[in-house]
Amino acid sequence: MDVVERAQRSLAGRRVTVVFPEGDEERVQLAAARLRRDHGIECLLLTPATIGDEAALVAAYLANRPDTKPAIAQRLARKPLFHAGLLVRSGRADAMIAGAACRTGRVIEAALMTIGAASDVRTPSSCLVINVSNVVAEGVARTLLFADCAINVEPTAEVLADIGLASAHSMREFTGEEPRVAFLSFSTRGSAQHALVERVREAVQIARRRAPDLAIDGELQADAALSARAARLKIKDGSPVAGRANVLVFPDLNSANIGYKLVQYLGGAQALGPFLQGFARPVSDLSRGATVDDIINTALVTLARAAPRR
Repeated sequence: MDVVERAQRSLAGRRVTVVFPEGDEERVQLAAARLRRDHGIECLLLTPATIGDEAALVAAYLANRPDTKPAIAQRLARKPLFHAGLLVRSGRADAMIAGAACRTGRVIEAALMTIGAASDVRTPSSCLVINVSNVVAEGVARTLLFADCAINVEPTAEVLADIGLASAHSMREFTGEEPRVAFLSFSTRGSAQHALVERVREAVQIARRRAPDLAIDGELQADAALSARAARLKIKDGSPVAGRANVLVFPDLNSANIGYKLVQYLGGAQALGPFLQGFARPVSDLSRGATVDDIINTALVTLARAAPRR
């Protein structure tokens, strides 16, 4: 069962609401119409012209950020991205989807200032679900998670560890499978020496200390992470991850963003997301090149992460 089908099944019979702050974007309007028609999902489409003054949302913002001047809170609450985040924070929507027209940085800023970070997360990050079912290779998982493809440009070792652990949690949520987390590099287990490699090694140590029961390995080159044959040739002492990884943690945003787009456009893989990780409630970013189908699938998977309303 693929990730979207799994999300559809989990949403069957549930009443859920998604808010789109880019309600005047044609692709969003078409996606919302199909979500309502085909899946029974309530969609709130926001535009600057349709947002009114809502004292309750302004109060919610001030409760979370009491040092903010009321006039500033009122002005922010009228902005679609912030208004959408406050609707999610207040429980009037289950998830927020944005990014079809806005830059990722604006989506992240609004989500942090309204929805807020999860209590156990130090660093917000993102992941993409990569479906490579068209690939026929020994040991390669059909569904992979790539991280972080959208947010952290030059992550420290601590941030890389955060990304790996958050992505492992997302893998379980999205697929129900046990995560096998590979921290990628141009080196495999000491085959090269460089400061960039050392940062990845340190991230692996941090992640292992924080999650000793999780299958984690690194540093690994991509072939050692994905190919059973390459893993046997390059790693002599065994690994719970090498050759069959399903979560790939890239060392920086450059490699992650370039890597997923090469896999998508040259390899024919399906890429879903990016899904934001580490927020108190579900929120996802969209590529500005997202199609209507991309928006629909992102909404379904994001809503499936929402806790059922009481």
